[in-house]
Amino acid sequence: MALSPAPASSAASGPASGVGISSAGTARPGDLPAVHDAIICVALPALAVCAEHGQLTGHGLEGVYLAGRRLLSRCVLRIAGREPVPLRGRRAAADRAVFTGVLRTAADAGPDPGLTVERTRGADGTERIVLRSSAARPLRLPVEIALATDLADLGAVAAGLPGPELAPSVHGTGLRWTTADGRYAAVTADPPPMDALAAAGLLRWEIELEPGDARGIELRVRGGDRTSRVPGAGPSGAGRPGGQVLAEARAEGDDPRLGDLLRVALDDLRALLQRDAASSDVHLAAGVPWRCGPVTAEALWAARMALPLGTRLAATTLRVLARTQLDGPGPESGRIPGPLRDAGPHLPPRCTGVEATLAFPAVLAEARRWGLPEQDLEELLPAAERCLRWLRAAADPSGFVPDPGPAGPWRAETQAHAHRAAVLGADLLDACGRPGGEQLRDWARVQRARFREEFWLDDPSGGRPVASRAPGGRSWPVLGGWAAHLLDTGLLGGGRYAPGLLDKAATEQLARLLGTPLLDSGWGLRSLGGKEPGHNPFGHRSGAVRVHETAVAVAGLATAGYEKEAASLLRGLVDAAEEFGYRLPEMYAGEQRTAGAVPVPHPAACRPAAVAAAAGVHLLTVLAGIRPDVPGGTIALQPVRSAPLGAVRLSGLRVAGGPFTVRVSRLGLGMVEEAPEGLQLGV
Repeated sequence: MALSPAPASSAASGPASGVGISSAGTARPGDLPAVHDAIICVALPALAVCAEHGQLTGHGLEGVYLAGRRLLSRCVLRIAGREPVPLRGRRAAADRAVFTGVLRTAADAGPDPGLTVERTRGADGTERIVLRSSAARPLRLPVEIALATDLADLGAVAAGLPGPELAPSVHGTGLRWTTADGRYAAVTADPPPMDALAAAGLLRWEIELEPGDARGIELRVRGGDRTSRVPGAGPSGAGRPGGQVLAEARAEGDDPRLGDLLRVALDDLRALLQRDAASSDVHLAAGVPWRCGPVTAEALWAARMALPLGTRLAATTLRVLARTQLDGPGPESGRIPGPLRDAGPHLPPRCTGVEATLAFPAVLAEARRWGLPEQDLEELLPAAERCLRWLRAAADPSGFVPDPGPAGPWRAETQAHAHRAAVLGADLLDACGRPGGEQLRDWARVQRARFREEFWLDDPSGGRPVASRAPGGRSWPVLGGWAAHLLDTGLLGGGRYAPGLLDKAATEQLARLLGTPLLDSGWGLRSLGGKEPGHNPFGHRSGAVRVHETAVAVAGLATAGYEKEAASLLRGLVDAAEEFGYRLPEMYAGEQRTAGAVPVPHPAACRPAAVAAAAGVHLLTVLAGIRPDVPGGTIALQPVRSAPLGAVRLSGLRVAGGPFTVRVSRLGLGMVEEAPEGLQLGV
């Protein structure tokens, strides 16, 4: 299932690419429909999108989708010729939603409705409709469900070009739609309808209810082509990734929201799992509904943040990416391909393939610290070595890695990824008895010195990092959430974090800047400072709060000892999560927080999103300060000493494949309650 706002070879402005409203107030072709207020059920490759009223009307993105194809666009319930009055729609789980409505009947003398209607819909379109009577006398109710589909591709639906509805035929206990090329969708009903009218697309029943009785109707949706069902179709959920990909972790403590945050994060991460088309390996989709295609850099970052839930997801994601790696001679050998993405109002598009290539060795090195099995390490090490060789070859004579191509520019964020890859990659090569580690460390040392010269702008207030430089000397001294990556240095052995590009003084200054209202909105970190040219609170790279960057900033600040700034961003993100029902979107508006305000959603943000869901796991790991070194036989705890959210207990985590439980007191003291045999508590 994939919708890409632009092809991989071109620039795209992210999930909101091309969004705009014409002067007439109608969406232009190519616009993405707003989804911020939609209820989205996910169990990839299936998803269902609808409004809070629960009816599928075919408007916008509404419908049931399988592998990017809309199997059902309309499912409208009427009872005695009227639609139920919608009262509430809510997610019951990542893959399921419940809608409640009422209806007054002829037996109701006053204003109180005597009929309750509850609809439970799954991501695969399976729906259970229950009618409950509180009327004083028996009811005989005509019930009809209007069904339709266009079997349109998700991209066409998003662009406002779904095509006409198809003509159905009566099939079994329901209706079936078929295209000329053999694709089909079918809806079956239990109990069978009294009438099935193909011309009108209607299924009809006569429901008799005694006082206090309840009766139900179940609909099932399936689809495919002439020869087979699409894997994952139907209520069985066949084809869904199974097994223990992610551990059953729990959080509890003084702040009950942490338990909800982790529970929903796990639910969403599992819902976003999908199988690689070329293998049985699983990886996370970047986000729903727009980015459910091939593996991305975001999937790798999310797998990294989910390492406390086990190393299997990181291993399978790395394997999928390794299979895409470019080979053969030439300067591109070893690079992982990826599309260009918008980088905000000041910079040209960046290459997500460069990002994934630089992340690969770092994630593999950290997965080893968490206890990655030796067999997985041996299999993935050659791909990591190819990434590191590409890094050395891609660095220009200045020592910097250009992005997206040799012509540059040099981005500070890319240099942070490159430096982390070199330092952790060198550590990995040494540990595995492979050559090249010392050369990478030497390169990283030179890069640290050069970075201070080229990427730091001194001023009377203490200076600031420069976002990017061009080989010709031009610089972009705009400050935003990208700077958080300068604090993400990576985990080494013995619970130590690697050196970063910034010295102590620059790190302190950056921490101060990240804690100012220009960047800390009160709900999280703005992607571009509030006073920077081109700031837009809804711009996904020009002012919106990006959850991934905020989580990276919290971790980096806490690790560097700047707990006040880390705690402020942490509280803002947890407060925002509560307002979003703990299903954090990938981004939301960077409006300044005021008393009584709530975070403002971004209309086109993916929700759920892999990095946003994994951020919940990452934040809790940061609170507890878990720093494993399984090869070294130790695990260190460095909790946030101020315990900004009170006492917390994390159980069901995985280290070295075994259960791990940790408790942090209100005084910020950590204690391991359960750990695999052979691991000693480090300092």
